[in-house]
Amino acid sequence: MTSSILGTGSALPEKIVTNDLLATIVDTNDEWIRDRTGICERRIATTETTTTLSVDAARIALEDAGISPEEIELIIVATLTPDGSMPNTACKVQAEIGATNAMCYELNAACAGFMYGVQTAHAFISSGILKHALIIGAETLSKIMDWTDRGTCVLFGDGAGAVVMGPSKEGIIAVEGGADGSKGHVLTCGNAPLINPFVRNEATSPYVDMDGQEVFKFAVRKIPEIVNALSAKGNVSPSDLDLVLLHQANKRIIQTAAKRLGLNEDIFPINLSKYGNTSAASIAILLDEANKSGQLKKGSLVALAGFGGGLTWAGILMKW
Repeated sequence: MTSSILGTGSALPEKIVTNDLLATIVDTNDEWIRDRTGICERRIATTETTTTLSVDAARIALEDAGISPEEIELIIVATLTPDGSMPNTACKVQAEIGATNAMCYELNAACAGFMYGVQTAHAFISSGILKHALIIGAETLSKIMDWTDRGTCVLFGDGAGAVVMGPSKEGIIAVEGGADGSKGHVLTCGNAPLINPFVRNEATSPYVDMDGQEVFKFAVRKIPEIVNALSAKGNVSPSDLDLVLLHQANKRIIQTAAKRLGLNEDIFPINLSKYGNTSAASIAILLDEANKSGQLKKGSLVALAGFGGGLTWAGILMKW
């Protein structure tokens, strides 16, 4: 017995921010952004929150799966941009959708967070501990951007994606993941300082700070490693893959990874031109689009891989 994805959903803010519009806010231009990243526009939250996006994506995924909220026994929300520290976002989702039988928690592994969540649910389901889980990747990254820093604010967007998982004879074949905390300094975001009656520390930056070159080198090295490891565990060749769904960080990263794997770029769907980097939400949104567009077909052999701050990485090999 293994686990499989029974349904998918996604939700995006209404406001579309093009590169040209960004050029009126920060010193940049459409050509500079397109050439370096492949991003043309992104969605930015105005009335939406991490919670509302999560709820909307969850409802769509439940409908797609044909599963009632009461059947969900676990909700995990992967995010680094919750609306608050407590209650966690999963508990807020539970309350909104009526998943009264679910245990709920939040998970932060940055851009690999959704994949960590899927692997966690897989462990619960394949071991027989529970039957149905709702995994959400959701971000409102616009609230942790320095909108004067063209090196970061042009890259990211807001959104959410969700999957419903359940037991199956076919589905997830293999998992792969890891972290390298010694390189965590290349992609950071600060938090509240320690201030109490006994100490007053300096505040850290509340904005994303990134060493782009180091992150690029990490990503193009790690993606082939993940895909090759998954293939070996599944006793298949990377050339057997029908689709490879990667975290949507940068078009050049995806193209370089495909080249190093010796695979056709056609099996690497890309949607970052529309949404930018949505961190924990990106693979979930891409998976929903691939599902709804018919790119995913019954029996398709698919690899999914996320990579990001921490530094963290995780992936799964599955039969759709």
